[in-house]
Amino acid sequence: MSEHIVKAYDDDLASLTTMLAQMGGLAEEQLSRSIEALSRRDTKLADRVIQADEKLDAMEVAVEEKAILTIAKRQPMARDLRVIMVAIRIASDLERIGDLAKNIAKRSHAIYDNIPRRLTKGLERMGELSQAQVKLVLDAFAATDDAKALEVWRHDEDIDALYNSIFRELLTYMMEDPRMIGACTHLLFAAKNIERIGDHATNIAENIYYLVNGEILKEQRPKKDKTSITPFSAVNND
Repeated sequence: MSEHIVKAYDDDLASLTTMLAQMGGLAEEQLSRSIEALSRRDTKLADRVIQADEKLDAMEVAVEEKAILTIAKRQPMARDLRVIMVAIRIASDLERIGDLAKNIAKRSHAIYDNIPRRLTKGLERMGELSQAQVKLVLDAFAATDDAKALEVWRHDEDIDALYNSIFRELLTYMMEDPRMIGACTHLLFAAKNIERIGDHATNIAENIYYLVNGEILKEQRPKKDKTSITPFSAVNND
């Protein structure tokens, strides 16, 4: 392979990494803004999150197209092929994080009641944890650091544990004050969306491990989500 072809190939892979970094930055921003919009019931900020989701969708398509074109032109082997396939998978997870952030933002329009501060504080804490996970796993990808990726993988259960706590607290609050059932239901959906974002960060961590080691992570994923109640286990994509 000539030096010119090698340089062009390296440029293609670098371009993919840059595109994912930009996509990851927007996904982080969307998540942060969606939590803020919900906690403040800021519908204007929520609308900005909802509108920006289209940009993330377009970025995912661009990553896929670049990856497919690179495969077609360069016919990569072994690790280089893993880089491209992992890029496609990570782009998909980032797009789903954006969808979930959009769904969280939409709840701002649906909640009209005055919600006790202690209830939204739990969601904010969950949001902070998920944001930290997303940031760390994107750093791990940029550095091709499987140890850092495993750190994300192992701490997903922290988000699950907090989700379980919020779930129980919201259900208790609804039983004590039926007037709050509507608002608390929306908060439950938002909490489940945040928990799912943690799952997508964990997916990315597993793909980084595969990228570095050439094999899937064989350990069972640590999980502490014990709610298993159908209405709140599904993600509402309205």
